[in-house]
Amino acid sequence: MKKILLSLLLTVIVFTQQAHKPATPKMPNIVLIFMDDMGFGDIGVNGALDYRTPNLDKLAAEGMRFTNFLSAQAVCSASRAALLTGCYPNRLGISGALFPGAKVGLDPGETTIADMLKQKAYATGIFGKWHLGDAQKFLPLQQGFDEYLGIPYSNDMWPMDYAGKPTQNGTNKSRYPPLPLISQNNAVDTINNLDDQGMLTGRITDAAISFIKRNKKKPFFAYIPHPMPHVPIYASPAFRGKSKQGTYGDVIQEVDYHVGRIMQTLQEEGLDKNTLVIFTSDNGPWFNFGNHAGSTGGFREGKGTSFEGGQRVPCIMRWKGTVPAGVVANQLASTIDILPTLAALSGASLPGKKIDGVDLSEVLRGNMDASPRNEFLYYYRRNALEAVRKGNWKLVFQHPSRSYLGKKPGFDGFPGPAPENTLVYESLYDLRRDPAEQYDMKAFYPEIMQQLRLLAEEARKDLGDDLQNRTGANVRPAGSL
Repeated sequence: MKKILLSLLLTVIVFTQQAHKPATPKMPNIVLIFMDDMGFGDIGVNGALDYRTPNLDKLAAEGMRFTNFLSAQAVCSASRAALLTGCYPNRLGISGALFPGAKVGLDPGETTIADMLKQKAYATGIFGKWHLGDAQKFLPLQQGFDEYLGIPYSNDMWPMDYAGKPTQNGTNKSRYPPLPLISQNNAVDTINNLDDQGMLTGRITDAAISFIKRNKKKPFFAYIPHPMPHVPIYASPAFRGKSKQGTYGDVIQEVDYHVGRIMQTLQEEGLDKNTLVIFTSDNGPWFNFGNHAGSTGGFREGKGTSFEGGQRVPCIMRWKGTVPAGVVANQLASTIDILPTLAALSGASLPGKKIDGVDLSEVLRGNMDASPRNEFLYYYRRNALEAVRKGNWKLVFQHPSRSYLGKKPGFDGFPGPAPENTLVYESLYDLRRDPAEQYDMKAFYPEIMQQLRLLAEEARKDLGDDLQNRTGANVRPAGSL
């Protein structure tokens, strides 16, 4: 009898221990929504005015909102290459914005997030703007993705003028081919006018939802890089005239609605608790388009600059039950950190080649004392090191730059001037006290200047610097035809 009772007691103890043992986390599904030219101040929780974003605000309330999150570079192709590879784009030989018919693109030999997740048998799909080379060699199906529906480059790279009318021969845009909608590797439709542009957000979301439903029984990665709100902006008929901020507000409210559709799909399909949803943007707003551009939320300058308005972007990450709800993360982070973070969460191996991102998973799991990233390099143009950051200190080097300051903005889709040769002088900013980068502190903190100069010198050895005619030791070439 004693032996029987002892055996029963041991069974109860073992069962109790197993019941309280934390379950091994399942690999998360991943939905990565990447906006185009959306500023930090363009969502409700970051202070958007005259329109509402209830679904994005709910996403923030149920997840983690980052306030110190940087795109890797303040321009389209470069920022997308960085997001997908975890590298500063100049490490990959990618800079600026690639044009139709480009002879270069993201090298298929690089490891993208999609390539990495294939190790763990993820289904991978992209629905939206690619912009990493439009030759078939560079398209998504050759870069780790199973499915692709979208446009191959920016939605303004088409033979239409700013009013949405066909351009005259000899004008700048007349050299562009018709804007194709590509499915897999082939064009299946053409974006012919502004009405077609206004339907892109819905068409892309429809394709993403179909992908999620078809792959719900295995882990999936749905990458949704929306072409909006990059100009030319337009909304579908159901959303036109619905906001107090005109077309721009209409477009953002439509994006918000379709984010809500994706979240509803995840809930209806039983995927809500095991899907990490990431929402962010490729760079800040294109300010010279005036009322067709967004808001930096008070940061200096915008797209195409190394000031915070060009690279500080909205970011929300939500994974119900894993990422604590309603938390604000002020830690420095960047789009280049997404790949290593997803590697940690999925159990996939990191790429064999050198990357620049750091793993944010400890922060996502709620350790708000963790600070995986303490430094950041602000490269722009082909390979110019325009600024460096360490903690809250940012040293901006003398360099030529785009500037929107003091220039009359455009209106209703037409651009105002944005000179590319404005000279920026060397300055030191304390971003904790002066996030708008207005007060130069270099005369008062020589020790901080020395630390940041040393950081810059290490960067130049590694990646080079066109401003000093330096060639880096660890730069890889872009893919070429």
